[in-house]
Amino acid sequence: MNITLGKLEKVNLRKVWESEAGDFTPWLARENNIALLGETIGIDLEVEAQEKSVGPFRADILCKDTLTDHWVLVENQLEKTDHIHLGQLLTYAAGLNAVTIVWIADQFTDEHRAALDWLNEITDSRFNFFGLEVELWKIGDSPLAPKFNIASKPNDWTKTIGSATTRMQTENLSDTKKLQLEYWTSFREYVSHHSQILRSQKPLPQHWTNFAIGRSHFHMSALVNTWENKIGVVLTLSGPDAKPHFHLLNADRDNIESEFGAGLEWRGNPDKKESGIWLRIDKDPAQKNSWPEQHKWLLEQLEKFQRVFGPRIKKLVAEQYTPEGLPES
Repeated sequence: MNITLGKLEKVNLRKVWESEAGDFTPWLARENNIALLGETIGIDLEVEAQEKSVGPFRADILCKDTLTDHWVLVENQLEKTDHIHLGQLLTYAAGLNAVTIVWIADQFTDEHRAALDWLNEITDSRFNFFGLEVELWKIGDSPLAPKFNIASKPNDWTKTIGSATTRMQTENLSDTKKLQLEYWTSFREYVSHHSQILRSQKPLPQHWTNFAIGRSHFHMSALVNTWENKIGVVLTLSGPDAKPHFHLLNADRDNIESEFGAGLEWRGNPDKKESGIWLRIDKDPAQKNSWPEQHKWLLEQLEKFQRVFGPRIKKLVAEQYTPEGLPES
């Protein structure tokens, strides 16, 4: 059998993007392209602004990590990295309390790659520095395909598991906290092998672990309750528009539950800042032999929440909520 294979050809960035501010930054800020960047660094990104002032400088793109609501600043270069941009990155980090910095360039010098590695080593977990090289490729007359390659990234082991303080705190955990940490560590491994759309956060000794759903002030959580022997999933709505957003979803409750295939708990929580939409079942998280079954159920429900609520959440406009005519939950 004769198979004709094409040849990959690398394309000069300047042939497509003549300028950073006028061409590359607007391209990267588009939803599909910022999603590609997010997939590369493992963060669900939502663009907040372009050419945003941070102190005396202007960040090319300002994003939110939709899972944590922390700032993510993106600085672009269509040539080899230089000291000027490195200085700007440090200014951004100094001006914000919790931030991830993403430096994109055509090529990283060894010195600047080492500088980001060093910054990731000496800073605490509030700060994360990524260095990415961007490439363009084509095969024959095919459309151009962008590719991000990670030159430097935070070292999770160094910042968390590798710290003596964290080890000491882990050793002093209660039995319940140890179980939660082991449960979420196992679940994170399960998700990494069985899901193409969800990314787990670092496992922590708590009764929940969070997942992004594509928009700031919304996130999903998988839950375990060792007191009531229950596991579950919740969509949490927070921020200044949590109540209008909740009622707009609640107005579509029948269609949502029909599409979901199950009844859900709708908790408006009028006296609290956050609202939530819940699904729980009776399962004992302490029964380790049933973890594979529990993990399977949790992942299926999380992906169903993503599929049913994700598109609706992106279309929500708080100003469309009118209190009259919509029931209080």
